[in-house]
Amino acid sequence: MKKIGIIICALMIGFTVQSQEKKLNKNAKITFEVDGICGMCKKRIQKAALSTKGVKFASWSIETHKLTLVMDERKTTLSQIQKNIVNVGHDVILKDGKMVAPIEAYNSVHACCKYREDEIIQDHKGNLKKKKKNKN
Repeated sequence: MKKIGIIICALMIGFTVQSQEKKLNKNAKITFEVDGICGMCKKRIQKAALSTKGVKFASWSIETHKLTLVMDERKTTLSQIQKNIVNVGHDVILKDGKMVAPIEAYNSVHACCKYREDEIIQDHKGNLKKKKKNKN
């Protein structure tokens, strides 16, 4: 009788622990900000995300700098996706800071993709083009 009681207690504890584990979502939708400036940046960011095993969908907006993902949490982690993006030269904006791309990775992006430089930002906004037209 004592053995049956111990077995029942062990089973109850096992079920309780199992039910407290976080269920991993196979279609988790996640959005976060990634620095970039143009269509080439968009391709590079999306390709880095999609090359991560478990990422099913990736779309980056030039206007908002938001990357929207659908990922399988059983196959990858958000931090792994963010590392892959940083490694191709794009900074990831976090709630409590920033994951900065290594300088070698940032320097490897095309000259028009240098999102950290004010002149490039102004050029993409059209401000430098307008100034050039007004000077002539």
